[in-house]
Amino acid sequence: MTTSSLAPLAALPAALQNNPLLNFGRGIAAYSEVQPEHIAPAIEFLLKHAQEAVDTATNPKTPSSWEQLAEPLEDATEALGRSWGVISHLNSVADTPELRIAYGAMLPEVTAFFSSLGQNLALYQKFKELSKSPEFAKLNHAQKKVIENSLRDFRLGGAELSDADKPRFSQIQDEQAILSKTFSDHVLDATDGFVHLVSNEADLIGLPEDAIAAAADTAQQKGLQGWAFTLHFPSYYPVMQYSENRELRRLMYEAYVTRSSELGPEFAKGKIDWDNTQNMLDQLRLRDEEARMLGFANYAALSLAPKMANTVDDVDLFLTNFAIKSKPFAQKDWQELTKFASSELGLSQGLSPWDIAFASERLKQARYSFSENELKQYFPLPKVLDGLFQVIQTLFGVKIESADLPTWHTDVQSFAVKDHAGKIRAYFYLDPYARPGKRGGAWMDDARGRRELPNGEIQIPVAYLVCNFAPPVTVNGVLRQPTITHDDVITLFHESGHGLHHLLTQVGALGVSGINGVEWDAVELPSQFMENFCWEWEVLEKMTAHAETGKPLPRELFEKILAAKNFQNGYMTLRQIVMSLTDWRLHSSFDAKDAKGQAVLDLSRKIAADFNVIPQPEISRWINTFSHIFAGGYAAGYYSYKWAEVLSADAYSAFEEAAKLTGSVLDAKTGTRYREEILEVGGSRPAAESFKAFRGREPSIDALLRHGGLA
Repeated sequence: MTTSSLAPLAALPAALQNNPLLNFGRGIAAYSEVQPEHIAPAIEFLLKHAQEAVDTATNPKTPSSWEQLAEPLEDATEALGRSWGVISHLNSVADTPELRIAYGAMLPEVTAFFSSLGQNLALYQKFKELSKSPEFAKLNHAQKKVIENSLRDFRLGGAELSDADKPRFSQIQDEQAILSKTFSDHVLDATDGFVHLVSNEADLIGLPEDAIAAAADTAQQKGLQGWAFTLHFPSYYPVMQYSENRELRRLMYEAYVTRSSELGPEFAKGKIDWDNTQNMLDQLRLRDEEARMLGFANYAALSLAPKMANTVDDVDLFLTNFAIKSKPFAQKDWQELTKFASSELGLSQGLSPWDIAFASERLKQARYSFSENELKQYFPLPKVLDGLFQVIQTLFGVKIESADLPTWHTDVQSFAVKDHAGKIRAYFYLDPYARPGKRGGAWMDDARGRRELPNGEIQIPVAYLVCNFAPPVTVNGVLRQPTITHDDVITLFHESGHGLHHLLTQVGALGVSGINGVEWDAVELPSQFMENFCWEWEVLEKMTAHAETGKPLPRELFEKILAAKNFQNGYMTLRQIVMSLTDWRLHSSFDAKDAKGQAVLDLSRKIAADFNVIPQPEISRWINTFSHIFAGGYAAGYYSYKWAEVLSADAYSAFEEAAKLTGSVLDAKTGTRYREEILEVGGSRPAAESFKAFRGREPSIDALLRHGGLA
């Protein structure tokens, strides 16, 4: 591993010499050593250091060159960004009250610095001078793209605002950062704060053995007798999917869909207010104000400035047309489910919301003669990881080996990515299991980006892959190896696709290496692309081994899951489109300024009524936990999942075409082209150009419709 880019900070004050947020050693933070009291001193020091770099950069005597302007500034801001990234990461995966307070105390300071950076007119002028200087022509392609993106980001960051408007613009950024963190905290607290204890074993009828064992473990950890169920997905969803106790399903469902709302279970117990209703309105008002200050009609229009899509209407039309194509298939799915529930499950009065997952699982079993729990036994996590790594190694010409990096929890694993000569190209972490204090969902994040350092050395990239799978459980005194569902396998491949985009880049300019600088509506291409391999027999047969017998997945069972691949895909697709349209119209046509109370909920209901086929229950407050758009950076960007799906399905069709000639979708020649034209170039060129370089043409929606059974 190369030395840390924090090397210029070697002359630390004595009081900071042992601060793990400043002393990165080999370039990787000692996560377990980070304490809340380390945060303020480290970040204050780095903020001062970064501001000094800004002052030097804007000094009239400083030449407007890459070496004396862009590079030193990148050094200082990366040092701040990486240390703050460690803190933000720990806040997501190892939350404690003390860490949360320390993180929250410095959040406004960090936000204010980066906001002021974007508004610094003198710095903006320096970058403009560089872009117009003779030296610009001598820069490599990636460096030019960094400068061009920087100029765009200065404009979007308020650099051209009047001095009278800049303080308010900075205040908007501060308030948005705080609201986003509060939204996320509310969701985590509401999820962690609910426990339902079952004391009668008869009430567990229908639940798989591992779900029951996990509930017993949870109860024991909490000092309770019986079986404890929480709203963390690995605990919650098996109840919805398998429990024959309809009252238990109802209780869990109502707690889940009312989290962080005025109906949440915490209110009934007189607990703290975790309602996100006003938070959402406040965020939407601030985003609208920000957009108008920058000369855009709305936040959706502002969000498109660095994206592939051209206009607000283009995105709305894309989603609306997709909904129209999907709706007949969704209606058919819903009619089949309600008919089955009435005739086979005795639910002649109709499906309640807490019956849908249960009835769907029973219909799938009846139609395809397998259950998700049966299938899950063939996917021990270690075997799945081996299979994933084999796919990556075969396609992209690299080798993945276990590493020994510092971690933040005993469950976390680390790996090195090497080329065929044994040279390390990257590292990544895998944090696989759900636990208290860890944010739900799955994500990839950038721990460190690839760049060429001023001394010519290459700083290799590091990534976090975070999932929330069910942890291993003890049954009859024996710790069972962890097994994951096929959906979990898809999630793992998805996040690994993001990781590969970050880890395999060959770009040396940090601002456009890996995922940096990639248009937001194209960033899901590599992740969704990887999902396709989860449906290939030549992949699955090598990454499955029954948890008890060790036998691989039977071909007969594979054929069943393949036949079931598009089971209910009509209404699942429509559900995603409804979420995307809700996000889009909240940011393009919703008048947050004059809205009150439940207005956000009302809009989400109207869109669901217009497009969805499943009635939305009155108590549902799903929007109050829509962290993607209120805490996860996907504001006016959730559509990008579907947008990028068009690209990813079409990209994968190149491997299907190769398989007709070679007999294998794991075609190394096609994989090499994909690596070189998509993964390695990162954000150094427009995503549309990268796609065309790989496919030789514009993208087509045909492959996606075919893959999804919607043709």
